[in-house]
Amino acid sequence: MAQIMAGDIRKGTTFEYKSGVYTVTEFQHVKPGKGAAFVRTTLKNVVTGQVLSDETFNPTTKLETAQVETKKMTYSYNDGEFYYFMDEEFNLTPLNHDQVADALRYIRENDIVTVRFLHDSAFSVEPENFVELKVVEAEPGVKGNTATNVTKAAKVETGATFQVPMFVNEGDTIRIDTRTGEYMSRV
Repeated sequence: MAQIMAGDIRKGTTFEYKSGVYTVTEFQHVKPGKGAAFVRTTLKNVVTGQVLSDETFNPTTKLETAQVETKKMTYSYNDGEFYYFMDEEFNLTPLNHDQVADALRYIRENDIVTVRFLHDSAFSVEPENFVELKVVEAEPGVKGNTATNVTKAAKVETGATFQVPMFVNEGDTIRIDTRTGEYMSRV
């Protein structure tokens, strides 16, 4: 199996650590005036979602890299217990609610998503970076209230609620950045 030196890790690097597989969400190379340099990281377990903050490594420490595979798949349906995703060969992959909970705010049936696999077992779903969703519920904007930083809550077709500018109305389609959950524009 391939190895990586701790001094070479970057955001998104995935490796085996403490009998789990973790991805680096934040890192900082620290060179104190006294003592040896080290790498301070925040790690997220790719399967359970557990976060380890302030994990430190000597830059020369060797870590076993983990091969996380990704596949573009289509969200097919939910049977009440599992959420099913289909690949190009029409194979269905079931995932439980915990594995797809974060993505459900942004995806509808037939949407394309990225499913991540570890050792041929699916463990998470990531929506596209930007999605366009229809607003199904929003308070009407107050005429004259056009301040640029004033927002209101709007419910979209997936059932999720986002903060949007006052001029967004029910029936509008909006673009959301799925990485931050922020409103980008009206479509």
